[in-house]
Amino acid sequence: MNKKLYEHQNDDTVDIFLLVKNADERVAKNGKKFIAFTFQDTSGQMDAKYWDASEEDITTYLAGEVVKINGKRELYQGHPQLKIFSMRLAENGEPKAPELYIERAPMKTEEMAELVNEAIFEITNANMNRIVRYILNKHKKAFFQMPAAKKIHHAFSGGLAFHTVSMLKIARFLSEQYNLNKPLLFSGLLLHDLGKVIELTDPATTEYTLEGNMIGHIVLVDEEISQACEALKIDQSLEDIILLKHMVLSHHGHLEYGSPTRPKLREAEVLYFIDNLDASIAMLNDTLDKTQPGTFTERIFGLDNRSFYNPNIKE
Repeated sequence: MNKKLYEHQNDDTVDIFLLVKNADERVAKNGKKFIAFTFQDTSGQMDAKYWDASEEDITTYLAGEVVKINGKRELYQGHPQLKIFSMRLAENGEPKAPELYIERAPMKTEEMAELVNEAIFEITNANMNRIVRYILNKHKKAFFQMPAAKKIHHAFSGGLAFHTVSMLKIARFLSEQYNLNKPLLFSGLLLHDLGKVIELTDPATTEYTLEGNMIGHIVLVDEEISQACEALKIDQSLEDIILLKHMVLSHHGHLEYGSPTRPKLREAEVLYFIDNLDASIAMLNDTLDKTQPGTFTERIFGLDNRSFYNPNIKE
């Protein structure tokens, strides 16, 4: 059986089919063009450089194509990468369907949808309930298909819904532990990242859309709430609508992290912590799963470029 990308160890020779997730044309210091690739299969993503790329190479090896690569897995500045010896497009009769290489959420869509619906039933504030239902129904298909990010965390098909469901499990416990306003917390949580269905393109070749680059998912979902209020004839000056918008706008916690305002509600502060916790643990688990026991992980960009030790001791 052929090994997947992350089943190879450092210094292993690699002869493998991979999906081109991203292909960025760049210029080296010597003035020659190269392609900065991100390759992917169901085990994860890995970067590579294709030096001295011709114009034909640049127009051939595009995001969304499946390629056959002969090369070597290396470690560069603490990060695994591929060194490409040769590369070609997959041919007819070979495994060239992009969906074969897309990593997917570890839960079925039906299971995630059931947990989301359970949470909606617990939103007893009528206005919040109507808005959440309206927006989720509007973007239902994309919500359960899209990744939660281009690369950092939950960057797989269904990652957005899986991230949301994981956060709901934490929020349910904390709501009981601290007697929180569950309708407010659940509403903000269900909507907090929903702007990513507009911000990002698709699971196979995830890029930022024009709206994503120019506006960003936080403001995009705030606009979705305003549009829902107009469609449902709900007064946006009502306190519950203002609080719901604040939950979304403040969920990154800090101005320098992209939030237009810092949390000024107990539930908004909790949402920020839950979001950060779930994203951080997802990054850690993903990296630790690819790290031999008794060694340190690669440096994790989303966690201040720190390396973490994978213990030999087990549960």
